Amino acid sequence: MNKATERILEKPSFSRDDLIALLEAEGEAKKKLFTLSQSVKAENVGKKVYFRGLIEYSNACSKNCFYCGIRSANRRYQRYRMTDQEVMEAADFAFESHYGSIVIQAGEQSGKMYVNKIASLLRNIHQRTGGKLHVTLSLGEQTEETYRRWFEAGAHRYLLRIEESDPVLYEKLHPANQRHSYQKRLEALHLLRKTGYQVGTGVMIGLPFQTTAHLANDLLFFRDLDIDMAGMGPYIEHQDTPLYQYRDQLLPLKTRFDLSLKMVALLRIMMKDINIAATTAMQTIDPQGREKALLAGANVIMPNITPVKYREDYLLYENKPCLDEEAAECRTCLEARISMAGDTVAYGEWGDSAHYAKR
Repeated sequence: MNKATERILEKPSFSRDDLIALLEAEGEAKKKLFTLSQSVKAENVGKKVYFRGLIEYSNACSKNCFYCGIRSANRRYQRYRMTDQEVMEAADFAFESHYGSIVIQAGEQSGKMYVNKIASLLRNIHQRTGGKLHVTLSLGEQTEETYRRWFEAGAHRYLLRIEESDPVLYEKLHPANQRHSYQKRLEALHLLRKTGYQVGTGVMIGLPFQTTAHLANDLLFFRDLDIDMAGMGPYIEHQDTPLYQYRDQLLPLKTRFDLSLKMVALLRIMMKDINIAATTAMQTIDPQGREKALLAGANVIMPNITPVKYREDYLLYENKPCLDEEAAECRTCLEARISMAGDTVAYGEWGDSAHYAKR
């Protein structure tokens, strides 16, 4: 193995140049990276995997991001919003299956009626489960008042992916208007911390125009923001987006997948006790993608509990797996995958970020 890379892995912290070298590591150096990340995971968060039942509440979105299949300008999809009853049935399934936690995710919306609706759903879930089912929200940029209302109604985690921490590259991925402001995104992340949420963010890996230096900076961004959880995975193009025109310039899918595993491993080493998701996008590229992410250092999986009839209309990227798999089938499949990775499902546990608890 390259002695310089070995010396980097022995350091108590990594510089930007160190991270670039490790992201580009191959052969024995790469194996050493994954061996270290597995050890750090076992020592700091154990071999438990926490389920977050994923409810894709609505594909209506006010944003027009250049990489996203449900962007507002895409007229291909029928826009939907789950009924209250459907949300409660999904929450009931998660609760009765002892998931411990759910994620309510949707395209970005705002407005008084929408904010009230989410608050009402949160209160109902809290009452229905006696406060035993934890709720994570992933509903985009909102005002401080909205974040506080939802927090007080029962949500205690929030995932707001930055997607790319470099302001210049961020602008290449979004329309040039106030609705897609990098600064506004950053301010929203700080508002979430101020409100008291466990704060999560993440990036796409293998984007057009992106370099390993960008990815190294993303990791440093996570560290400096002191996040509690992360959700990141390979960029997968969608034909109904502006970025699709650059598909011939992209890294091969296998390379994007490999870089994603390295990002998980490096973040686990850098931020030893945060929660890291094994994202569905990993499985899109590799049939064992989520198992490999667990082996690299991830400790959270989000089984999809959205009604099957909506799945085809919530395609952020192409070739998304498990579109026709009912919630119970998904649970059984993931149990087997997690066992193959040598981990166990932490049924009935919230799985709060140990990093957040220590803060």
